[in-house]
Amino acid sequence: MSTQKQLKLGAFMRPVSIHTGAWRYPGATPDANFNFPALKSYIQKLEAAKFDAFFMADHLAVLNMPVNALKRSHTVTSFEPFTLLSALAAVTDRIGLMATASTTYDEPYHIARRFASLDHISGGRAGWNIVTTANPDAALNFGLEEDVDHDERYVRAREFYDVVTGLWDSFADDAFVRDVEAGVYFDPDRMHVLNHKGKHLSVRGPLNIARPVQGWPVIIQAGASEAGRQLAAETAEVVFAASTDHAAGTPSLADGHGRRVAAGRDPDAMKILPGAFVVVGDTVEEAQAKRAKLDSLVHYDSGIGTLNSMLGVDVSGYDPDGPLPDIPQTNANQSARDRVVQAAQRGLTIRQLAQRWAAMAGWPSSARRGLSRTTWSDGSKEKARTGSTSCFPTCRQGWTISSSGSCRNYSAEACSAQSMKVRP
Repeated sequence: MSTQKQLKLGAFMRPVSIHTGAWRYPGATPDANFNFPALKSYIQKLEAAKFDAFFMADHLAVLNMPVNALKRSHTVTSFEPFTLLSALAAVTDRIGLMATASTTYDEPYHIARRFASLDHISGGRAGWNIVTTANPDAALNFGLEEDVDHDERYVRAREFYDVVTGLWDSFADDAFVRDVEAGVYFDPDRMHVLNHKGKHLSVRGPLNIARPVQGWPVIIQAGASEAGRQLAAETAEVVFAASTDHAAGTPSLADGHGRRVAAGRDPDAMKILPGAFVVVGDTVEEAQAKRAKLDSLVHYDSGIGTLNSMLGVDVSGYDPDGPLPDIPQTNANQSARDRVVQAAQRGLTIRQLAQRWAAMAGWPSSARRGLSRTTWSDGSKEKARTGSTSCFPTCRQGWTISSSGSCRNYSAEACSAQSMKVRP
């Protein structure tokens, strides 16, 4: 008897849309990134529509771009993730709360404690998006003069993961006996001291908070470089993928499958959530018109600033209507740089690249009246990748997602943070 499979639906919020023109769209909420009542209404609508997770991106510095671009960015300021998600936990019941936290400019004890706290506050709905930070301005905020080397960041990240998960296991699930009559609060034999000493980190432990409700919060990874794919294979339960179409995504899926097998992990237990920038209209033509309107709101200054950040190289001095020059590898995000370079090789000018990447062209785009299930191939046989991560074009005032529409077949029992778990 076949078991009906459920799509896993993630909402990529930053904490609202990442599209550069989103805040200018007619009817939008321009201050949404810093408007708690608006954010509360968005996550409650996502939960009603049976989304599994609210994913919040984060940065440890103001975006690294010229001020003429920065002044046009609605993501120049936003809430700190753990503060916001803890507040949103109190006004939701089931939706997962996924926070980005850097292994480059933070300490594992802090990260372990914050996620354990969020998991307890939310009743077991926390998730950690493991990232390394490639922003040179972030380095300046944390006592360094330059960015950390790309590969070295991932070496630290792998060790960081081991320390954080070890700290989460500081207390056994039954450690806190709370025997009022005997006056014993916890059993010392059920407390474990980590005593980690490694290349980058030295952490004694134990963590001063009970084991998270889930044991470990859900682990998420999105790196697409060689080092990032290996980190995902060894640590992640959910992988965010950013491929422009089915053909582009298939080799990455096959690569991840092989890496997880080599790491001794069940490859089919992994949740693969390709990113999708979804524009909905009553007709395809209407949806395309909405997308064109949204893209038209991206100023060139903003677009070129975004492009420079993705490349790690300033190309603003080149002819906007000319080709992209040769771009060397830098300490910037390598997978983002590679996607831009591949697009340039198809004949796009700098101006076109600037507008498209500021307008989320690095994600596959879908313009539909309704949503359909996408099946991805792993190179040998067809297997449904387990869902998608949706980035919304804009969050308008009075925004509505109908749980009786595209999500009508997905039960509340199946939609929750814990539906992302790999471990029993």
